[in-house]
Amino acid sequence: MVSIDQFRKLALALPETEEKSHFGAPDFRVCNKIFAELDHEGVCVILKLAPELQQVLMSAKPHAFSPAAGAFGRSGWTRVELTQVTAAELRVQLLEAWQRTAPKR
Repeated sequence: MVSIDQFRKLALALPETEEKSHFGAPDFRVCNKIFAELDHEGVCVILKLAPELQQVLMSAKPHAFSPAAGAFGRSGWTRVELTQVTAAELRVQLLEAWQRTAPKR
C-alpha cells in the first residue's frame, strides 16, 4: 500500500517535476506536461503509460491497474489503486510515465 505522501515524494523526486492542479486535482508535470494525476478522492493515481504496458499491467494485476475513463484510457492513461501496489511497483510505473512525457534530451 502506498500513501498519498509517499506518491508525492516519489513523483517529486523525478528531475524537473513540479506539482500543479488540473481540474481541481493535483497533477505532476515535467516541462509543464502532465505525466501523473491524483484522483479527487486520493485513492488512486492516473499515469501516462504506453497502451501495451497498460495491457500487461492489467493482465498481471487487474485489481491494481485499470484504464482511465474514456479516450484517455484507450490511449494508455492508467488508474493505479494505491492500496493495491507497493512503493517499488509504483516507482517503476511512475518512472515509465515520466520518461514518456519528458523531453528526449
